[in-house]
Amino acid sequence: MWSAEDDYIDDFNSTRERNPHFDKVLMSPRSVHFVLKPTEDGTAELSSLPPPFELAPKLHLLPGRLTLHLYEDKIASRWSDIYQGDPLAIRTVTRARSIAEEYAKIYGYDIVIFDTSPSLGALNKAVISLVDGFVVPCNPDMFSLYGIRNIGNSLSIWKKQFETIFHLLSNEKRSNFPDDFVKFLGFTIYNARKYTGSNDWDLATAHFNFAQQIPTTIKTYIKKDIRSHLTDNQLASPIGATAVMHSHSTLPSMAQKYHLPIWKVPSSPRLEAADKSTIAGNRATYEGTRSKYHQFAKDVLDRLDTLYA
Repeated sequence: MWSAEDDYIDDFNSTRERNPHFDKVLMSPRSVHFVLKPTEDGTAELSSLPPPFELAPKLHLLPGRLTLHLYEDKIASRWSDIYQGDPLAIRTVTRARSIAEEYAKIYGYDIVIFDTSPSLGALNKAVISLVDGFVVPCNPDMFSLYGIRNIGNSLSIWKKQFETIFHLLSNEKRSNFPDDFVKFLGFTIYNARKYTGSNDWDLATAHFNFAQQIPTTIKTYIKKDIRSHLTDNQLASPIGATAVMHSHSTLPSMAQKYHLPIWKVPSSPRLEAADKSTIAGNRATYEGTRSKYHQFAKDVLDRLDTLYA
């Protein structure tokens, strides 16, 4: 898929004009950078959106691409022009959200998830600031505590910048942005070492020492107006409680190998002979993850409901 896009990433408009069958290009799934590229180059938007990859019924994916840093460069270079109401600058900053809204309208999505890097650069500033809510994934270590501090400080700066922008823009141009600044949905703890009975979260002592500092760090560095919709219990607890907190060991690797959810791996007819005995011996563990991820997903949905209450 990516190699077929290379010429478009180099020069979208020229490649589009040279290809008399460009409409056929849009009939296959394309990367998110391909969809964003007309905005990056300041050319006409796509006449229709390419279909997403269907991972499962009602679950679709718009793949990333390593060249997406080029779009981030454009956001950074055009950022100051937003204050003057420049249409291309506004389009560049808001395009990721508007694409999500267009896909949601076409395919009937209830939820669109942006999987971002830990970076706090221009691209993530535009994405995180303009979505409805965000989640902070944490390892139970010192670096996650500093990460929360960094994103809390960044959110405060970004919020002030957008408030200034909204004050300067006309109502018509303001309509390109969401009505409210992003809200905090909570944190997750993942890949933690389990030690049953040692504490409320069944964590090894070293991990628990850092994990229990996360809620306090959130309250200290993420401003109250970004998290006030959550209850004290929601702020103090990881999303899904301990459901997906502890390490799955090699289970995710097997799931990735067979392109299946963890709990569907044991029943797959495509298992290689070398893997069958290992997987069969851990069948209950594999299949037990299903209810845990359901618990996690329900908590995410409950927290999303607080945004619209």
